[in-house]
Amino acid sequence: MKIEQIYTGCLAQGAYYIESDGEAVVIDPLREVEPYIQKAKRNGATIKYVFETHFHADFVSGHLDLFKESKAPIVYGPTAKPAFDAIIAKDGQEFKVGKVTFKVLHTPGHTMESACYLLKDENGRDVALFSGDTLFIGDVGRPDLAQKAEHITQEELAGTLFDSLRSKVMPLSDDIIVYPAHGAGSACGKNMSKETTDTLGHQKQTNYALRANMTREEFIKEVTEGLTTPPAYFPLNVMLNKQGYESIGEVLQRGKHALSPAEFETAANETGAIVLDTRDPQSFAGGFIPNSVNIGIAGNFAPWVGALIPDINQLILLVTDEGTEEEVITRLARVGYDYTIGYLKGGFAAWKEAGKQTDHIISINAAALSEKIKAGNIAVLDVRKPGEFISEHVAGALNLPLDNINDHLAVLNKEQTYFVHCAGGYRSVIFNSILKARGFDHLIDIKGGFNAIKEAGTIPVTDYVCPSTLANK
Repeated sequence: MKIEQIYTGCLAQGAYYIESDGEAVVIDPLREVEPYIQKAKRNGATIKYVFETHFHADFVSGHLDLFKESKAPIVYGPTAKPAFDAIIAKDGQEFKVGKVTFKVLHTPGHTMESACYLLKDENGRDVALFSGDTLFIGDVGRPDLAQKAEHITQEELAGTLFDSLRSKVMPLSDDIIVYPAHGAGSACGKNMSKETTDTLGHQKQTNYALRANMTREEFIKEVTEGLTTPPAYFPLNVMLNKQGYESIGEVLQRGKHALSPAEFETAANETGAIVLDTRDPQSFAGGFIPNSVNIGIAGNFAPWVGALIPDINQLILLVTDEGTEEEVITRLARVGYDYTIGYLKGGFAAWKEAGKQTDHIISINAAALSEKIKAGNIAVLDVRKPGEFISEHVAGALNLPLDNINDHLAVLNKEQTYFVHCAGGYRSVIFNSILKARGFDHLIDIKGGFNAIKEAGTIPVTDYVCPSTLANK
């Protein structure tokens, strides 16, 4: 038996490939399915099933393309109602794969169709639990995502999740290995560990939601406390996963359309497409196409795209580092942004060589910021999350988190100069690029962000406060 976790850091997502005696299953596959196909081919194995733990909200699963390529049926837990052919398993139903067996455990709460897959070895011993978004390492799935679709409150969902965990998961053996669908950085939970696997016994000891003496009321209160508004693209991804989507091959074919600077400019003017520049923040700050938005491919690219571009059907034109076009298109498609319609051939350098208009963002280091602060009263904007800001910040700074950028426009003055920073320089350039496109021309970015400010040691900051889990989320 072979168990392989295929972890994608930018989405904090774990897919799984399990193989036994020439047969395999894939659990919660990513959109691009060729790696699973090739893995099975190299091993001389046949993919027998595609197991889905639920209708995912934070990414578009590859279940449909994997079915088309492998003919392996898609399996969901009880109550799932996809718009395509699938096996809707009964609670407790077992699936034989080679010499091992997978048992379906219906665990509603995160969503009502949520299911875990319990893996039994050839001797019938329980060895692993593929827990989806029901149980994470250090946390459990947030119970507010399915409330609208199910006409149920988050408190009722949380109570259902409590029952699922106590009746289906916690009675299992302590030595079972838990393989969740997500780790730290995912918006599907609020307190996930950086570890991506653990024993169930250790989770019973350390996961706040699995306390043995926890009451149902305590669980509901603690699990629902401090939940932030989920990203706007989440319900749209659920819809795609439930109803279907274009093949990733078609998405790539449409997006990999190389455009000259003149063609690119025409397309931007005539289609209403957003110009998305995925270069690193400082390269972007040094020069960019006017009104373009920077979300660097090297950071938490896909989640920030989902948070800041509300319409997954938005047409997108790309400015990338040469050679990364396919990667960018793929990573957009992972979260449902399928309508990339082309990229700038030769990148920003080609735009400049063509004599096209450019823009830039002034960027200064922490030492220069220190001198500005000494010279007089200035406006410092901190675009980190509230928990980061509460912990420690530049004295007198205003916290305007990037996540809620549209809520901040009314408090800003287009005629005032703002010195903008985040933790390391990634989010602040995103923030500045969006405001630049909306007519804010007096923005100065702080290179290296709060990390550089702290290292410089010459700028007054507030005393450190250890933020609670609630404040951080």
